[in-house]
Amino acid sequence: MRAQKFRQAAFVYLHVAVLYEATAFVMWRAGLIPSRFGPPVMWLVIGGAVGLAIFAALLRWQNPWLARVLWGINVLRLPAMIDNAFFDDQAAAPPALYVIAIVVIVINAWMLARAGWDL
Repeated sequence: MRAQKFRQAAFVYLHVAVLYEATAFVMWRAGLIPSRFGPPVMWLVIGGAVGLAIFAALLRWQNPWLARVLWGINVLRLPAMIDNAFFDDQAAAPPALYVIAIVVIVINAWMLARAGWDL
């Protein structure tokens, strides 16, 4: 049962990482990602590597503390997404993008919570 929860959390996280990478790529192509912190391609590669590493760590080690920390990081994303979706008229992307991100973050947090706390 525990292995199944971690496997589900890992694959949901992998899909979230793919979604974020695709979004970042499209935003880069549209000129919405600043290059003041380095070339966006470098950050796309780093983001992909981090996403794959976290997927592998969840799948292999099944550490509840890793799932809990990732849950916390995911939940910390919500205020910015809510602000951009509902309150910020100057957001970089359409509000629908942020609404979808909220749904994805909540699903990801749910799976990580199952793996991290429902042992």
